Amino acid sequence: MGNFENNRAKLERRLTENSVAVLFAGQAPYKRGDEQYPFSPDRNFYYVTGVERENCIFFMAKTASDITTTLYIPRDNGMLAKWVGANITEEEAREQSEIDHIEFVDSFRKDFAEFVFKHNIKTVYLDLENRDWNALPTVSLSFAKELGEKYPVIQFQDLYPIFSDLRLIKDEWELERMRRAMHITEEGFFAMMENTRGGMMEYEIEAYFDFVLTKCGVRQKAFQTIAAAGKRSTILHYVENNQKTQDGDLILVDAGAQVGWYNGDITRTFPVSGKFTERQKVIYNIVLSGQKKVIETIQPGVAFTRLNEVLKEHYLKELKKLGLAKTMEDVTKYYYHGVSHYLGAETHDIGRYMDRDLQEGMVLTVEPGLYIEEWNIGIRIEDDVLVTHDGCEVMTQNMIRTVDEIEAFMAKGRKV
Repeated sequence: MGNFENNRAKLERRLTENSVAVLFAGQAPYKRGDEQYPFSPDRNFYYVTGVERENCIFFMAKTASDITTTLYIPRDNGMLAKWVGANITEEEAREQSEIDHIEFVDSFRKDFAEFVFKHNIKTVYLDLENRDWNALPTVSLSFAKELGEKYPVIQFQDLYPIFSDLRLIKDEWELERMRRAMHITEEGFFAMMENTRGGMMEYEIEAYFDFVLTKCGVRQKAFQTIAAAGKRSTILHYVENNQKTQDGDLILVDAGAQVGWYNGDITRTFPVSGKFTERQKVIYNIVLSGQKKVIETIQPGVAFTRLNEVLKEHYLKELKKLGLAKTMEDVTKYYYHGVSHYLGAETHDIGRYMDRDLQEGMVLTVEPGLYIEEWNIGIRIEDDVLVTHDGCEVMTQNMIRTVDEIEAFMAKGRKV
């Protein structure tokens, strides 16, 4: 059984009898005129099809007697292929998805209506994820509205929590893609650290990372790179990367490569001059020792929320020594995000956090930070960790992280 066929079997087991599930690949929105944003397939659609082309639809039906699976694709786009490339063919769709039954999207609604009527379908599963009240409706949400008007007695079930469970535990083929993405990300960081000099623009430093990714055939980043020097490193999602660095600054870089739609996610904070100041060393080592404590806590059965508690307990103890905190509330002035998130086909991968214990096969980040604006110090250290049967594996272990390692590496780079 192939990777995506296996994923479909996992989904099929979660569906109730007399139900259908529908997933949409999506379409790249237009920027303006005839220019579109780069296309990125819906990850749940990709998880069960392996197809990364626009405007495709996945249909699965579970009845008392059978499982029906169909992939709907656009028709041949004729002369337009000379401008934008040809649509996926039936043979390509069959080969990529291992789905035998291929139809065209212009027949989807007709086929859907006939199937629902013929088989007395009671439940329709759709991905109804909706995080933002003001966001434009997704294709699935628009389809749900359309179905609700035409089939008022049909019950809707949300696929989002189902996929949150399915995608949480990574198969080996997924881990292989992630390891490749992490390795390329590491190489990009080494290139930045080797070439950073005071007076460079933040985007110049970022460019060394971009070059490594492009050289390795990576066309998509996991997310927009953060390259924040000086006080800007205390802004969690600073992405302008357009200011000049100077000796004495730390630069916080949060970046990741994407391979086969799976991601790496690493953060390192390093001195523009190649040498930490004594104050910077103190804060850096507090963050690094906090990361070590969190990683040592990771094993199956540990509550996900416990990881952040371990870090905050460590911070309270250490920040008291510096006179920066007396209570846990004081800690939140300098640390105002969680220490971890799931990682996979999305950088902040789907899955519940608050009521979840760690399980073997999960991949999560460990990214403690301290942000002391009055000292112009923002430090975050992030690595990617796989939960194993008796503990964990730091998947980004090759990426240097101690003060001595960073200073030695950057000093060597400056002799070239």
